[in-house]
Formats: sequence, structure tokens, C-alpha cells
Amino acid sequence: MKEFTPIKEGKVREIYDNGDSLIMVATDRISAFDVILKNKIEKKGTVLTQMSKFWFDYTRDIVPNHMISVDVNDMPEFFRQERFDGNSMMCRKLEMLPIECIVRGYITGSGWASYQKDGTVCGIRLPEGLEESQQLPEPIYTPSTKAEIGDHDENISYERSIEVLEKAFPGKGEEYAAALRDMTIAIYRKCADYARSRGIIIADTKFEFGLDEDGRIVLGDEVLTPDSSRFWPLEGYEPGKSQPSYDKQFVRDWLKANPDSDYLLPQEIIDKTIAKYMEAYELLTGESL
Repeated sequence: MKEFTPIKEGKVREIYDNGDSLIMVATDRISAFDVILKNKIEKKGTVLTQMSKFWFDYTRDIVPNHMISVDVNDMPEFFRQERFDGNSMMCRKLEMLPIECIVRGYITGSGWASYQKDGTVCGIRLPEGLEESQQLPEPIYTPSTKAEIGDHDENISYERSIEVLEKAFPGKGEEYAAALRDMTIAIYRKCADYARSRGIIIADTKFEFGLDEDGRIVLGDEVLTPDSSRFWPLEGYEPGKSQPSYDKQFVRDWLKANPDSDYLLPQEIIDKTIAKYMEAYELLTGESL
């Protein structure tokens, strides 16, 4: 049996080279504030992979994606081990674009902090009088640069995203920037409407895109998981305060309240976190893992 070792390890994912494809494994690691925590959240990787599969299938009509299969029987023998079953995705290879595509439908988090200071979010002026967690009149696109592990992503303007893309792909900056913005908002609108019908508000999320061998823009990485999005329960939603969440904001809040934790979570927080992830998956897909 051929052994595989990761060619890249991120905060949560491990990527393996499979010749003409990649195999992306979502681990049970969890990160917050750009730090990998000392605990693992059992089954979290499976939730992330299966939720991404659900959304990749759901958004194919808007943009092609990199997913080939999540069945380990379609993968080399090495991946037919229990530790890879359910949390692995075989994907097409892409040349990734150097922009994180963030879309915000509600004002919260760093966006709320910025709005309180000067009425803007990532340089975009918003109407006066918004309350915390309020739905925005229209979703806004706030791209950022991609950071290495340990560094922070940098929010940039749409104009700056054109410059970043132009530097990487001369002659294509404006075309790619506009396509990324339009695709990001279209995916968000469709998925946020669906999620709301299932009792979940998607407050904000981020996408990553790449180019396939034909130069087409393709959706990659993960899609609308609790790691890349803020999910709130629709029941009990009320602007003017922070909202309970299905995502790792739960972990972030605990870490903020316990600054001396050294990024080590108590078992109670681990159990509550995976329960939230599982609940979100079941609500959105109508299936249990």
C-alpha cells in the first residue's frame, strides 16, 4: 500500500497530493484567533466535510466547484482507513486566487466594532442607526488577503482586491475581482435564503476560489461550514445584541472570558461545541451523521 504524507497542513485541514487530484482531510483540530487550540473536537472534521459536500451540490448551478468525491472507496487504499472515512474529500487541483471572499449579511463581530467607530465596515459606509446583529439592507462584499498560520488576514477594499489579483494575474485583475464579488454574493443569497427556511441565519461567511486547467473560476476549499461562517438560530433572533451561534463563536466567547486558558478547553465546552456543529448539520441537510 502506498503511503501518503500531507503536502500542506493548515489550521484545520491536511492536503495530500494524489497525482491529478488532491485529497483534502478536515481534521478535528479547531482554531480561534488564528491559533490552533490544544484540544480536538471529535467528529468535527466529518461535519465540515459533509456540510461542504451538501453546499457544493447545492451551488453547482451558480459556479463549478472542485469536489470529485467524499467516498473513500474512490480514493487510494491508504485513505480507506477509519481515520479518513467521512472527513476526506477528493478534489480537482486548482490555482488558488489570493483573495478570501467575505460576504456579510448582518452586522456583527469586527464589522459591528468598526461600524460603532465610524459608520463603516471595511471602508463601506452603512446607513445610520443600525443595531448589533441587524440584517443589512443588502449583503456587502468585504474581501481580505490570505494569511499564513499565525498571521492575521487583512481586510482590503474592492479596489485593492483588483490590485492584488492584477499583480498575480496581469491583465485579469478587474475581470477576476468582479467575478469573485458577483459569485460570492450570488452564492450567499441562495444559501442564506435556503438556510433561513431551515431555521438558521447565515450572518456572514467566506469563500475561496481558484482557476481550473481551462482557466475557469471554480469554488474550492470549504463552503458554508461552522468554521467559515456565523450561523445563528432563527428562533429567538433579535437585533440589538449578540446572538447565540452554531459555530466556533461559542469557543471564541469562552476564550475571551478565560484569557488565562492557554488555549485549552474544558470537556464541557468541547461537548457543547460538537453538539452545535451536529445540530447545524442536521437542520440544514435534514440528515444525521
